[in-house]
Amino acid sequence: MSLAKEKPYFASPTDYEDDFHAWAFEQAELLRLKRFGELDLANLVEEVESMGSEQRHALESSYRLLIFHLLKWQFQAERRSRSWQLTILRERGNIARREKRNPSLAAKVSEIVADIYRDARKEASVETGLDRNMFPHVCPYSLDQLRDQDFLPE
Repeated sequence: MSLAKEKPYFASPTDYEDDFHAWAFEQAELLRLKRFGELDLANLVEEVESMGSEQRHALESSYRLLIFHLLKWQFQAERRSRSWQLTILRERGNIARREKRNPSLAAKVSEIVADIYRDARKEASVETGLDRNMFPHVCPYSLDQLRDQDFLPE
C-alpha cells in the first residue's frame, strides 16, 4: 500500500478568474473522479448557489413578460397583435418547462407573481400610455389562468 500523495489531476489548475469555462469543466472532472481535495470549494459553492438563483430569475422574467402582455391584451384590445399572442404562448411554454424542471420553484409561484406584478404593471403603463391606476393593484389573473395555454383576458 502506497502512502505517496496522489499527483494533482491538473498540473496547473485554471483559475476561476482567468477562464471560467475551463475552470467549470475542470471542477466537473474533479467531481467525477471524486478528487474532492482538489476542488475550488469556495467558488464552486458560489456558482451552485448562483445557478439556483438564475433559475428563479428566469421564471420571474417569464411571468413578468407574460403578465405584461396579458395586461396589454386586456386593456388595449384595439391594438392586439399576433406578436403579443406569440409572446404569451412562448412565455407560457417557458414557464411550463422551467416549473417542470424546478418543482421547488413551482411551489413559490404565488410569491413570485406577487413580487413581479408591480414591475409588469408599470411596464404595461409605460408601453400603453395608460395611467398606472387603470391597471389592478394586484395581479388579476389566477395561477391557473396564467398557466392555461388558451386563456386570454377579454
